[in-house]
Amino acid sequence: MTVDTESMDAVQDWTTLLAEYDYQRPERGQLREGIVMRVEDSQILVDIGAKHEGVIPNQDLRRLPPEMVSGIKNGDTLQVYVMEPESKEGELVLSLNMVQVERDWQEAQTMLENGQIIEAGVVGFNKGGLLVQVGRVRGFVPASQVVNLHSRTGTEGQQSAMTKMVGQNIPLKVIEVDRDRNRLVLSERAAMQRWRQSQKERLLETLEPGAVVTGRVNQLTPFGAFIDLGGADGLAHISELSWQRVNHPREVLQPGQEVQVYVLEVDRDRERIGLSLRRLQPDPWATIDQRYDLGQLIVGEVTNIAPFGVFVRVEEGVEGLIHASELTENGQSPDSLQQGQQVQVKVISLDRQRQRLGLSLRRVDGEGEAAEAAAAPVAEVAEVAATEATSEEEVGA
Repeated sequence: MTVDTESMDAVQDWTTLLAEYDYQRPERGQLREGIVMRVEDSQILVDIGAKHEGVIPNQDLRRLPPEMVSGIKNGDTLQVYVMEPESKEGELVLSLNMVQVERDWQEAQTMLENGQIIEAGVVGFNKGGLLVQVGRVRGFVPASQVVNLHSRTGTEGQQSAMTKMVGQNIPLKVIEVDRDRNRLVLSERAAMQRWRQSQKERLLETLEPGAVVTGRVNQLTPFGAFIDLGGADGLAHISELSWQRVNHPREVLQPGQEVQVYVLEVDRDRERIGLSLRRLQPDPWATIDQRYDLGQLIVGEVTNIAPFGVFVRVEEGVEGLIHASELTENGQSPDSLQQGQQVQVKVISLDRQRQRLGLSLRRVDGEGEAAEAAAAPVAEVAEVAATEATSEEEVGA
């Protein structure tokens, strides 16, 4: 049998052309490269290898920056998005705007995989949370993922809070990307946690003892104040808040207050930062012997009453002790005085190094002057024992 070689070649060529045609057939949602054939006032014609040129309509061009559109000219190569392979009018409708949208979806997927933190503007809200704009994609931040919204806050309170956030830029972390459902979900809480952890790591790595930094009071507790240093909290123990006695941190600080602090220690293994406010204040004990002399009469305020004596503040950061034996000649009870009461006392001992000031009430009017020389050593010993007992009580507490 004779084979017609020319006919076979023709069939193969037709099959190849048909395959190429099928391969080039545009489908909705495709990103294709094309060549600009003609730029018109209301549209741009682009050849993407289909059976006819595609059209980028004017309504799509209006969504693009004017400078971008004005820069397009005949012969340029563009990446376009297939909106409609064939419209009712039989046109192949393309989009430049949707190219950027698709790129933004791809970027959102990359951000999800990398855990990247971004900043996006709040453009609106609904009863479920905030609406944000991420490039050309509309994202959603559930109310549970917004830092300043709490589950205990009522609906009206949440609505009011979200209204105030419109127009603000907030840090966000992508937590869900579903292109098919056009769903992009983000979280401000996750972003803040990630950011604070990175800031904490940076601070622990770079912060050194002796540094002076600015922070904001974050939380007050009975044992001290937690101060935000910009992503990481340091603790200023109650004993480091002031040179004077502090019963609770709220006596000297308020939440939200901005303060300068001295870095006492940085424990990188335990991720702890020790801070001090009093180290930035003059130590009143450093020059106390320049202001007080033995036998001097001074006025102070009763701050604490104990079975063994009475503590009196003579100036900010300096307290002295009136031992019970120094109240009156007949051993008056410390309960005879009251906290906040102003009393005149005499200085009977002064130890700058050990930060101890001995005071007497009974010697103010000259009582017991004859016995003063003999009583002073006893009072000194009693004062030391009382102060040490007080310190042990504070440590135990």
